[in-house]
Amino acid sequence: MSSIGIVTPQAYRFTEPLALQSGANIFDYTLMVETYGTLNADKSNAVLVCHALNASHHVAGYYADQPKNIGWWDNMVGPGKSLDTDKFFVIGVNNLGSCFGSTGPMHTNPATGKPYGADFPVVTVEDWVNAQARLADVMGIQQFAAVMGGSLGGMQALAWSIMYPDRLRHCVVIASTPKLSAQNIAFNDVARQAILTDPDFHGGDFYAHNVVPRNGLRVARMIGHITYLSNDDMAEKFGRELKTGEYQFGFGVDFEIESYLRYQGDKFSDYFDANTYLLITKALDYFDPARAFGGDLSKALANTKAKFFLASFSTDWRFSPERSREIVQALVENKRTVSYAEIDAPHGHDAFLLEDERYLNLVAAYYARIAKELA
Repeated sequence: MSSIGIVTPQAYRFTEPLALQSGANIFDYTLMVETYGTLNADKSNAVLVCHALNASHHVAGYYADQPKNIGWWDNMVGPGKSLDTDKFFVIGVNNLGSCFGSTGPMHTNPATGKPYGADFPVVTVEDWVNAQARLADVMGIQQFAAVMGGSLGGMQALAWSIMYPDRLRHCVVIASTPKLSAQNIAFNDVARQAILTDPDFHGGDFYAHNVVPRNGLRVARMIGHITYLSNDDMAEKFGRELKTGEYQFGFGVDFEIESYLRYQGDKFSDYFDANTYLLITKALDYFDPARAFGGDLSKALANTKAKFFLASFSTDWRFSPERSREIVQALVENKRTVSYAEIDAPHGHDAFLLEDERYLNLVAAYYARIAKELA
């Protein structure tokens, strides 16, 4: 199996205002998109891939001028891979509010001529889905063969099945949840506080000061990264190994795990936008489709029409298997066709991005079934 190869992003501009759940509107916005494979004549083989917190439209392949910039789900998407681009036309879209090309806080607010900064409105999973539906309209795709995502991307896929039940035949939800637990909301808030209290944040308008709230971003990423790994995985990779072999009797880096987290934090602060981090974690917090139905997830999913595939990972304590089983149970109560896999993997939440032959084979088998429907 080979990579999809060189890919080129495309910008889609939308001039019609997009009404948001908050009551605000986004005017004259752009969505950055990548596509892989070939759309068939009746446009029935399109698969939308929704991204998680720090990912983007760059799902697979690499750029001609950046050969090391490989798509975040390149092990999943490509010729002969689980989501086979020889059979499917795959679309990756960067969400509004992100920092990878789609309109976000660092872009110019047409009302002021200055970067949006803190004035960029809070967006929700449902807002993103509505924007994606407009993109599908422009591309002439009335119904997706599947909408797929992991983690926050899985929330978007689930929202698609609720909001646009006639516009997808299959919904693929990986390592996700119907809503965040109190613990998850708490982790997100601590991470946001690290950014909000950084002196270089300047109330979200740090662009005008030519600074980056780097310390806040570093700490936010370190907090997040701890939750993406399992205790077993962290113990196996790092244990209590000392960086120099001896205690330093100070407050610098003693342990290898400290070195790793600081490296991840430093790297993250070089490429991610602080306002984007605030927006996306708040979108995570707000997602709760059952809220409008008195907390009854079964009622929230009652109008869905898609067939479903869900997968979870045994050591994922952030979006645990129990949360995927909640979705499965609600779908079964609605007599939906649903396949569920709970994979014994040591890697925690990050497992949905990693090489795991059992996991990739299960997804491949599911897409092979979808491909037969197209034949």
